[in-house]
Amino acid sequence: MTAVAPAPPANNEPPAESAPVADGVVHRIAFVALLVGTAVLYLWNLGMNRYANDFYAAAEQAGSQSWKAWFFGASDAGNSITVDKPPVSLWISGIAVRVFGLNSWSILVPQALMGVASVALVYLIARRIAGPNAGLLAGVVLALTPVAALMFRFNNPDALLVLLLLGAAWATIAILDDGRVRWAVLAGGLIGIAFLTKQLQALLIVPAIGVVYLAFGPPAWKTRIVHLLAAAAAMIVGAGWWVLAVSLWPKDSRPYIGGTEHNSIIELTIGYNGLGRLTGNESSGLGGGADGPRPSGDGPMGALFGGQTGILRMFSNLVGGQVGWLIPAALILGVVAIALRGRSPRIDLERSTVVFAWLWLLSNGVLMSYMAGIFHPYYTLALVPPIALLVGIGGVRSWQARETLWVRGALIVTAAITGYLAWVILDRTSDFQGWLRWVVVALTVLLVLALVAEKFTAGTFTNGRITSRAMVAIAVIVGLAGPTAYTINTVATSRTGGLAAAGPQRSPLDAFGGGRGGRGGMPGSSVPGGSMPAGATGSPMTPAEMKAAATALRRSFTGEPPPRAVTELLARGAQNRRWAAAAVSALAASGYQLALERPVMPVGGFSGGDPSPTLAQFQRYVAQGDIGWFIGGGGFMMRGNGTAAQIAAWVAKNYRAQTIDGVTIYNLQDSSTR
Repeated sequence: MTAVAPAPPANNEPPAESAPVADGVVHRIAFVALLVGTAVLYLWNLGMNRYANDFYAAAEQAGSQSWKAWFFGASDAGNSITVDKPPVSLWISGIAVRVFGLNSWSILVPQALMGVASVALVYLIARRIAGPNAGLLAGVVLALTPVAALMFRFNNPDALLVLLLLGAAWATIAILDDGRVRWAVLAGGLIGIAFLTKQLQALLIVPAIGVVYLAFGPPAWKTRIVHLLAAAAAMIVGAGWWVLAVSLWPKDSRPYIGGTEHNSIIELTIGYNGLGRLTGNESSGLGGGADGPRPSGDGPMGALFGGQTGILRMFSNLVGGQVGWLIPAALILGVVAIALRGRSPRIDLERSTVVFAWLWLLSNGVLMSYMAGIFHPYYTLALVPPIALLVGIGGVRSWQARETLWVRGALIVTAAITGYLAWVILDRTSDFQGWLRWVVVALTVLLVLALVAEKFTAGTFTNGRITSRAMVAIAVIVGLAGPTAYTINTVATSRTGGLAAAGPQRSPLDAFGGGRGGRGGMPGSSVPGGSMPAGATGSPMTPAEMKAAATALRRSFTGEPPPRAVTELLARGAQNRRWAAAAVSALAASGYQLALERPVMPVGGFSGGDPSPTLAQFQRYVAQGDIGWFIGGGGFMMRGNGTAAQIAAWVAKNYRAQTIDGVTIYNLQDSSTR
C-alpha cells in the first residue's frame, strides 16, 4: 500500500502538537529576557550610588578587616559596638569587600543579584500556579516597582530579607502541593536566617504560612500540626545558634550590642527591633526614650518615621510612590482569583497560594500602616512579592474569565482605581514627566470603555484576538507606566544616605520641599521637634553647635563624603591606633571610616543614644593611645545627660578645638592641648 501523507493544517497553521513546543520556547526566551533585563536595570551605573547607606557600608568595611567585626556585625574594626541589626546581610558584602576591596561594586552588586534572584523566584511561583504569562507579569511587577529598584541597588538588609522570604514562600507552595515535611523545614530554616537579617520583620510572613497550611495542607490535620512544629524548630535553629553564641560570649570580649541599653541581643530583638517599632517606645536610637525627641506626623521631621500612621499610610506622600501603585489591584484581583476556584477541593493549590499571598500582603500592609515607631518607606519592599504574585496570578485568571459578568465588573473597577491612584501619585510630582498622568488617565478611560464594549461587540466589528491583545497592552501601561517612570528615575540618578527614596523625591523629606531632586531636606541650623539636644558641654546646644550637628546629620543621611582636608589630617598615624578617631553616633562616624578605611569609633551607636562606651572606658582608651582624634558635631540625637554627652563635654573641656572646613576636631594625643 502507498502511504498517504497527512493533509496540511487549514489556514497554514502549524500542527497542533507543535504549538505548545513553540509557546514553550517563546516563554523560555521571555524568562531569560526578564532576568537579563532585571540584571541590566539593577546593575546599570551602579557606582553612582557610591556606598549607598554609609551606616551599613562602614560595617561591611569593618567586617572585611576583622573577622570578629564580621561575625558580630560591628560598626568598626575596633569592635566597639554593633549596628542595630543582626549581621547576615553584612556577611555577604563583607566577604565581597574582603575579596575585591572597598568600592561601590563590591558592596552593591550582591544586592542587585539578590534582586534578580527574587524576580526569578516570583516568576517560578506564579508560573507554577497560573502559567508562564502569570510568571512573566509577576516578575515584571516586582522588577519595576520603584522601592525594589531602590533597595536592590542599595546595601540595607531589606534586599536579602525579601529574597529569603521569597525562598520561604516557594517552600510553602511546595508543601501545599505535596505535603512533604522537608519543605516545612526549608521554609522555617529560611525564615530563621531572615530573622538574622532583620529580626522580627522576618516573622511577619509566619501567620500567613500557618493559617494557609492548617487550612489547605494535604496531610491530615495532626500531620499538618507536626509539620508546622518542624518548621518552627527549623526557624529556631536557623536563628537561635547566632543569638545563643552572642548571649554566651563574654561581653567584655565582643562589641557592645547597638540599639540596647543593657548590651543584650534579646533586648534588641524584643525592644528596639520588636515592640518598640510597633508602639514607638524605643529605648534608644532615633525613636528616643521618654526624654528623647520623637517627631511624628506628616511634618518634615516626621518623614524620618514614615509620616502619619493610619490605613492610608501606604498611599501617602511619603510611601505611595514607593509601593502604593498596585496594592488595590493586587487585593481585588486576589479576591477574584480565589472566588474563581469556586467549589474546588480543599487542597486546591491555586486557591491556597492566592490566599497565602493575599494574607501576606494584607497583614504586612496593615501592620506597617499602624507602626508607631521608626518606619522608613523602604520597609515596604517586603510588600512587593505578594503584590507581584497577586497581580500576576489574579490578573491572568481574571482576564481569562472576563466573559463572566462579575469578573468583567471587577476588572473595570480595578482598572479605574489603578488609573486614578496613578494620577494621584504622579500629580504629587507634577514637575516630573507631567504629561504622563494625562496619558495614564486617557488610557484608563479607553480601557474601561473597551472592557464594557467588548462584552457586546466582540467579533462584530474587529478581530477579537487583536482587540484582546490591545487591551492587555493598555492594561499593562495603565498599571506600570507610573512605577516604570519612577524606577527609571531611580536608576538614572544617584541614591545615597540613610533616607534614600525611589522616584523624583530622592528623600522622604523632599515631599515637604526640602530639596526635591537634590541632597537638601535636612535643616541646616534649627532643631527639629522634640527637646533641645545637648552640646559638647552637656548644656543645650549653642547655635554654632546646632549648625555643626545638623551638618553632620545631613552628611550622614545624604551620603555626602566628609571634607578631604579633615580626613587627611585624621589619617596621620591612624595605622598605629585601634581607632583613627571617634565621633558621636555612627551617623557621623561612618563617612569618616569609609574615607579613611580605618576604624572610627561611633560613640553611642547609631544615633548617639546607646551607653557605649562609658566615660571611664573612653578615658582609658585615650590614655592608652587607642584613639587619635575626636570629631565634634555628631551628637544630634544624643541624650542630654547620657554617656555620649559626657564624653563630648569631657573632650571639649580638656582638649583644644580646631575647625577645618566647618568640622570641629580635637587631637586626643596632643598633650599640649590639655
